[in-house]
Amino acid sequence: METNSREALQEDYDAFDISDELGFILEEPLNHLPDHYQVWLDLANNLTHLIKSRKLRDLVHKMPVLSPNLLSNHRELRLAHLALGFISMGYVWQEGQQSPAQILPKALALPYWLVSDRLGLPAILTYADSVLCNWKLRDPTGDMEIGNLDLIFSFPGGESCRGFFIVSLLVEMAASSGITGALEVMHAMKISDLSSLQRGLVKVTQSLKKMKETFKLMHNHVDPTAFHGTLRIFVSGWRDNPMLPRGLLYEGVSNEPILLSGGSAAQSSALQCYDALLCIHHEDETGAFLTRMREYMPPAHRRLIETLSVCPSLRDFILSHRSSDLCQAFNSCISALVDLRNYHLKTVAKYVILPGSQAMGCPLRGVGTALRTTGTGGSSFMVFLKSTRNATQKALIQERPSASRETEI
Repeated sequence: METNSREALQEDYDAFDISDELGFILEEPLNHLPDHYQVWLDLANNLTHLIKSRKLRDLVHKMPVLSPNLLSNHRELRLAHLALGFISMGYVWQEGQQSPAQILPKALALPYWLVSDRLGLPAILTYADSVLCNWKLRDPTGDMEIGNLDLIFSFPGGESCRGFFIVSLLVEMAASSGITGALEVMHAMKISDLSSLQRGLVKVTQSLKKMKETFKLMHNHVDPTAFHGTLRIFVSGWRDNPMLPRGLLYEGVSNEPILLSGGSAAQSSALQCYDALLCIHHEDETGAFLTRMREYMPPAHRRLIETLSVCPSLRDFILSHRSSDLCQAFNSCISALVDLRNYHLKTVAKYVILPGSQAMGCPLRGVGTALRTTGTGGSSFMVFLKSTRNATQKALIQERPSASRETEI
């Protein structure tokens, strides 16, 4: 039985492109491409300097139009998407909110669009780019801990930029054991293995608690002034964004502007997997926004969320077995996710609401007041975050397991 369980998990890891240790994080991302694409890497590797000196746009205008056909594998495509994403964000926002670019030049837009099509991702910098495959070890023999991790590409913002993306990476790493737990729960339900189901739920709870503890590192490594005044604009998209209300024209791709959302935690596959597993239903605008955010996830990760979403209801399964231990294990997961979302709310207040209300000066002509109440993904973030938190709370099993299903309804 144990061998079969391990084999089933390995099949899931392969099918959904995840791993036991890293979850949705890309293992061993590349930092080199074939020489043909060196011009992309040269710009991406020097992005901070080029933005600060306001030279990036001029250099992009001199770029040749390169075909991505020489990119031969998934890791090369992911690095190309990451590099082109960073360059595109730098190009659009080099002059800050006063003068965002309205057109992405063909030398950037066309290869970016073609690479995106091969990956099944949109042609904008996503969470899957900037967090999941934008890391490297300073000491290759060392551990994945914050002192030994660095970014492949960076935006202006110095240590706060590194801290923001690396802490987000470590939060995703903390989620990995919970994703394994979710898979174990899914398989245990199929064969009514209550002991394995409970163990899986415990893994999910422990993972959620670890995610919250890891998230606290943000306060040690990210300065609110630098985040709000310098970094935030470079992860802003061109959908529901007052600075680019019509979107962005991709030259050589479309004759009309295209609307795409910037990267945000709403694009984290881990959080949406937990929602799907725990039968947390987000309604109206929140639900529609989260569903749309799945389009910004790698297709294999998206499939895992969809697989968990169509499974029989875990909550109903637990209620039908009238087990107080299972109810407690389920509610512990819900409570841990509520705690994480509450903590996220408080962090957003510190890094976005408070700096915005104080109208901090922006050394790089940054976001200013334009995104004071709107997230980088285009949502009204405080309304959105409170809605996800409240929907999570509603999933708690309130009554005793001996009560009938009809009574709960």
